Amino acid sequence: MTVERWLRGLSVAALVSAGLAGPALAQEEALGANVQGLLAYARTQSPELGAMRQEADAATQRVQPAGALPDPVLRVELMNINNYGNDAPSSLLPWRVGETRYTLMQMLPGWGKRELRRDVAAADATQARARTEATWAELAARIKATYAEYYRAAGNERLAREVLDLMSRLEQIAQARYAGGLVAQQDSIRAQLEQTAMRSELIALDSEKRQLRARLNALLAREAAAPLAEPLLLRPLPPLASSDAATLAERARATNPLLQVEQARWLGAQKNRDLTWRNRYPDLQAGIAPTQMRSRITSWGLMLELNIPLQQESRRGQEREAEAMVSAARSRTEALALQLLGELGGQLAAFDAARRTESLIRTQMLPQSDLTLQSALVAYESGKVDFATLLDAQRQIRKARQDHLKTQVEAQIRLADIERIVGEDF
Repeated sequence: MTVERWLRGLSVAALVSAGLAGPALAQEEALGANVQGLLAYARTQSPELGAMRQEADAATQRVQPAGALPDPVLRVELMNINNYGNDAPSSLLPWRVGETRYTLMQMLPGWGKRELRRDVAAADATQARARTEATWAELAARIKATYAEYYRAAGNERLAREVLDLMSRLEQIAQARYAGGLVAQQDSIRAQLEQTAMRSELIALDSEKRQLRARLNALLAREAAAPLAEPLLLRPLPPLASSDAATLAERARATNPLLQVEQARWLGAQKNRDLTWRNRYPDLQAGIAPTQMRSRITSWGLMLELNIPLQQESRRGQEREAEAMVSAARSRTEALALQLLGELGGQLAAFDAARRTESLIRTQMLPQSDLTLQSALVAYESGKVDFATLLDAQRQIRKARQDHLKTQVEAQIRLADIERIVGEDF
């Protein structure tokens, strides 16, 4: 195989490694080969996410008890336990004292208070579930971004190895031309220097890959040195553009988990304010009281008890506090919405720019750089250009491939941030 044919094959391999691989790569099941497997693993194995789920479940279990009636109270009163006036010794047994009164009491909260307490607890449960989703959205975005960086490091490593192989072949050509007296020995030495530089870069890239593997394993709650497969492909990019900002903003308002947390807090503050207003009205405690003398129930009594809400100044302070909490929750929700929507616009613009740049490099710069390198190689073999021109052409195509990989990864990172803000995967 000639060097020129080998270069054509290298160009095809560059496009494949840049993310245009066939469906066979998508069948790779090893953990780390694609981001979908990492996300599925993290969703089931993350201890932080598991703890949030348990807290959300605990908050859900508090909803029903919040609206339940308090437990009834049973009071037993033993009167005349010394049996004064009776020819009987002192006793603490109900049927051996002068008189025993049983009082069964039930607290009945004022109208609507039970429902409001249940609504407050339900809002807290909604907050807990939304916080779980927010935790997952943040974790997923970090995994997606780190995987994209891992893919870039692996791609740069493959590219450096290909360049090292190419420079080795170019060194052979330079040595052959030097042996024929066609070029100076300097060409062969420069090829060797390029190989040394590539070997040095491979060391740095290997270190970067190991660091990124450790970060990914930490996000997956695995040992830092746990093995991960080589990243094979990136997710396909959805057809998003800056013109979709309004549609995505509406979706974000409805599905962003952080906004849902604040909206649930706002609703809970409103329900708590309503409950505070209801405290202006008294609660009722009802009871029934049978009286026992010896072994017989001799009389029955009925008891009603009301708390008297006289401390109006204290209640007005509580009501003002509740109203202030509602206003604070509303302002916090609006501020967060504005912040997220502003961030969404910026991320969407950056995503659109990265995607268009990637398309430009793939369709124009890469083919042009490949043609430049092939032309320079043919010209060098025929003695029309020097080795420096050939090196420049090689560096140009390498930079184009690096830029292509960089824009692919940049688009993936921006997409991860957009999905985090919207609260949904595309």
